Amino acid sequence: MSDYRIVYSSDGSHLKEEKKSFQEIVPENLTLSLRRETKSRGGKQVSVIYDLPENPEYFKKLTKELKGACGVGGSFKEGRIEIQGDKIQKIKQLLEKKGFKVKITGG
Repeated sequence: MSDYRIVYSSDGSHLKEEKKSFQEIVPENLTLSLRRETKSRGGKQVSVIYDLPENPEYFKKLTKELKGACGVGGSFKEGRIEIQGDKIQKIKQLLEKKGFKVKITGG
């Protein structure tokens, strides 16, 4: 037992949470992919923006804006924004107004 040393820290350094620094989002430099999905959703349509760069804070705010403008629910999860309903054209207009390039994929 003499080989072990217990070390105590009271400076609080072990409690600090490190903030991750994410890539700054410049809409003019990004092309977002947009598609309509119905699979595994009980037949209901969802508009999905995917392949988003890593910056959760920015895209959570963008999700809130899109939900409000479309008047529907939605969420940001797993690097995707999901907006309830078939709102492809409205979302495309809103994103282009913000400066993003939008590519509609799928059928």
